[in-house]
Amino acid sequence: MTVPCFPFSAIVGQEKLKEALVLNAINPAIGGVLIFGEKGTAKSTAVRGLKNILELVSSSHQVPLVELPLSATEEMIIGTINIPDTLKTEKIQIEYGLLHKANNGIIYIDEVNLLEDHLVDVILDAAAMGVNRIEREGISHEHPSNFILVGTMNPEEGELRPQLLDRFGISAKIITETEIKIRKDIVCRRLAWEEDKESFSSNWKDEEKNLGETIEKARQLLPQVKLDEKYVELAIDIALEAGVEGHRADIIICKTAKTLAALYKRLEVNEGDIYRAAEYALNHRSDSIPTPPDKNPPACHTSQHEIPPATSQPSPQPTTPPHPI
Repeated sequence: MTVPCFPFSAIVGQEKLKEALVLNAINPAIGGVLIFGEKGTAKSTAVRGLKNILELVSSSHQVPLVELPLSATEEMIIGTINIPDTLKTEKIQIEYGLLHKANNGIIYIDEVNLLEDHLVDVILDAAAMGVNRIEREGISHEHPSNFILVGTMNPEEGELRPQLLDRFGISAKIITETEIKIRKDIVCRRLAWEEDKESFSSNWKDEEKNLGETIEKARQLLPQVKLDEKYVELAIDIALEAGVEGHRADIIICKTAKTLAALYKRLEVNEGDIYRAAEYALNHRSDSIPTPPDKNPPACHTSQHEIPPATSQPSPQPTTPPHPI
């Protein structure tokens, strides 16, 4: 019997971490999420919980979760071609790697900054292209490699090269909760789960199902979301003001803003979506993140709201999106 994971919906606090993961679940084209944070802040718990949510959405199959070890080799990740068997059988004999195993699932790299740079490059290339190419001695083979990439790192333990940082779509910075009530909730829920995992998970079944339905409905709505030209220009202005190089940040802000609109059941991107998306897209690309005008305070300063239930009606377009989860 499979031991239940701690429910995603039961995680206390860490709202940006949860929303960043949900955004990538809705729209993997965002390009993955890099999580900055200390140990013991629910990073791996959230990733494993997301796997369960995605399985509720898919219903027909398991969603693979590949937790990449720091000792992984290039062959282990990419796979290889068995040349002796290929020559013997006159058919290409593939020994698939972790990128094949992770197709239509999640790759989770804890302490990604400690993984060799060229291996990070390989994984990021596969994530961007949706295809993994296995080559050996003039023989090549390609297979689909679509996955949500989640990396975590503690900057105090080493940095990623700027070129690699830029390849992650969005990022979230999380810290240890300091409010007594929140810490108490974290402790109590964890103890209750450890005491009776089946019962605790069962109590959160409806919330998990609702979140899964919300993700699925947002996926269906996303292609219909409109992004007005003035908000494309705003995304570009914000990226320029932040001093980032290249055009990837502009594109990621726009993709993330559309995904935020879909998550909150709106058919049009608004200014608040752009500024919130910019925070996610620029966290790891710039030390200067532009803030919205005073008349539109950042969404992260508003009161907490949960991700809207799948059954609720679309709300009127607010100036800024509600605080996530």
